[in-house]
Amino acid sequence: MSDAAWTAVDDYIVGHLLGTDPVLDAALAANEAGGLPAIDVSAAQGKMLHLLARMAGARRILEVGTLGGYSTIWLARALPEDGRLVTLELEPHHADVARGNIAAAGFADKVDVRVGPAIESLDAMITGGEGPFDFIFIDADKPSNVAYLRAAMALGRPGSTIIVDNVVREGGVLDADSDDDRIRGTRALFEAVAAEPRLNATAVQTVGAKKWDGFLLAVLGAAE
Repeated sequence: MSDAAWTAVDDYIVGHLLGTDPVLDAALAANEAGGLPAIDVSAAQGKMLHLLARMAGARRILEVGTLGGYSTIWLARALPEDGRLVTLELEPHHADVARGNIAAAGFADKVDVRVGPAIESLDAMITGGEGPFDFIFIDADKPSNVAYLRAAMALGRPGSTIIVDNVVREGGVLDADSDDDRIRGTRALFEAVAAEPRLNATAVQTVGAKKWDGFLLAVLGAAE
């Protein structure tokens, strides 16, 4: 499902509020040249993540799902001078492209790209006491959404912001009988958030260049 007007409105937003961005354009070009799938957040969505991280006063950011580093750069731009971002990527080639993009954007000293299954990386971070993170963005394989959420909570603190991408899936989230693991993982995420008293959450539908989808947004509360 798509509509040409959705992309046109995104273009209008970018033209009026974001303008041209050679660094991010170069990152997308490098992603394409490297054969990465074109599944990055849109420019307007990237700016939204940037602003949310700034509003949260984030000094330490965790990203689950790096791809080519497009959203990583948006988030890194929100960090203060002494800020730090850890981003997790399964595919070594994607991570290599991301490191190049992140370095070209001037954030090689602030961003740590870690390669391997995100669950294993997250478990190691929890064991190593690497938290707390102020802002956590989850945009990886959807069947693991609940595991990523639990890890985010373990690595967060009271007041941490947790954002999960792709939670509407063109309305697929309504299909209780779906055999699509991505939809089943997304529905499980909603159930887990709804049952978790420490999370104050909502979800927002989006339309635009990335078609019909949405974000789940939550703030972590104190343990009871």
